[in-house]
Amino acid sequence: QVQLVESGGGLVQAGGSLRLSCAASGRTSSSYAMGWFRQAPGKDREFVAAISWSGGTQYYADSVKGRFTISRDNAKNTVYLQMNSLKPEDTAVYYCAARTRSGSNYFSRNYDYWGQGTQVAVSS
Repeated sequence: QVQLVESGGGLVQAGGSLRLSCAASGRTSSSYAMGWFRQAPGKDREFVAAISWSGGTQYYADSVKGRFTISRDNAKNTVYLQMNSLKPEDTAVYYCAARTRSGSNYFSRNYDYWGQGTQVAVSS
């Protein structure tokens, strides 16, 4: 089992920045690919970004490309999501997730473990 705990959410004005962290514990392994998803009220959970187990490859949703950066520090069992130029439409609960199974990074069903989420609110 792997436990994931997100932190770093909060309230920020449009154009501002936040950095989310996701700390893994338990049966941790750098062989997990990691992803960030978000869910706004009344909407489905959507893919935001993902990173390979080595950190060498990143994937982004078109809506955040160029504004968000995903990274990981395997020595600290932590994944980060740097969010810049935030917009009100980025408001959501952000979840990190870990997966070992094959398949697309873009689908939540391919992830094995989930954190409890952290709220991000962007005011206009």
